[in-house]
Amino acid sequence: DYVVVKMIPDNRLPPRHLHSVHTGKTFAVIKWESPYDSPDQDMLYAVAVKDLVRKTDRTYKVKTRNSTVEYTIKRLEPGGKYHVIVQLGNMSKESSMKINTVPLSAPDALKIITEKDHILLFWKSLALKESNFNESRGYEIHMFDSLMNITAYLGNTTENFFKVSNLKIGHNYSFSVQARCLYSGQMCGEPATLLYDELGMGEDSSATKSSGSTDVAAIVVPVLFLLLVTLGIGFVVLYMRHRRLQNSFTAFANSHYSSRLGSAIFSSGDDLGDEDDEAPMITGFSDDVPMVIA
Repeated sequence: DYVVVKMIPDNRLPPRHLHSVHTGKTFAVIKWESPYDSPDQDMLYAVAVKDLVRKTDRTYKVKTRNSTVEYTIKRLEPGGKYHVIVQLGNMSKESSMKINTVPLSAPDALKIITEKDHILLFWKSLALKESNFNESRGYEIHMFDSLMNITAYLGNTTENFFKVSNLKIGHNYSFSVQARCLYSGQMCGEPATLLYDELGMGEDSSATKSSGSTDVAAIVVPVLFLLLVTLGIGFVVLYMRHRRLQNSFTAFANSHYSSRLGSAIFSSGDDLGDEDDEAPMITGFSDDVPMVIA
């Protein structure tokens, strides 16, 4: 035996399983289920969005017969904090949740350039990759001294660089740059952080880096130039000597070459003496013999 029982829908129940599906910089996708399964008519929901930073409220209406409802809340701010309440339009019991939107990204390519008595922080404009960022908002810069274990706020700027002076010898610093915080520091961008640990040894870091690189360049460049010149001169001298020796040997060999034998003939000292012995000796001229000069 069995019996079929149909429950009377209770419109005073709250929506079930309210949760966030996806959260971006300017929107959030939320999802919930109807107070009871398989609604037989359209249900009107009220979605209230409370901005916990700006202290403002907005309400949206959603009408659907689906058991599972998905809704996108738009026009949110990066890095914002929100309280979302969903309930039936008849002001029944509510379901609520909190949402934190994704903050603005950190600036790219943060780097340090040392000068004589200060350093310069450089970074790329955040507007290049964040359509929701306006350069008029600007950036704020913080510095952490690891030796003193303190964090200092250095200031803000609407430019893409910042000058930092009065750094202490022997201290290590970490600099961070982020989109300027709004509403008493409650809505900030992600920070880009760079460690600066080149101070110490009795010299200012900027002086050490710039003068050190200059001194090394002043020594290395002339030495390399002299080495190249010396090597060049040495190669020229060796080449000239090689050509001279080659020409001398060729001339000497050609002067002793015998076309009949097809080779060069070099005579020794003994051979020269034998030739002198075979030749008739000239003893002189008689007075009665006329001398003919040709």
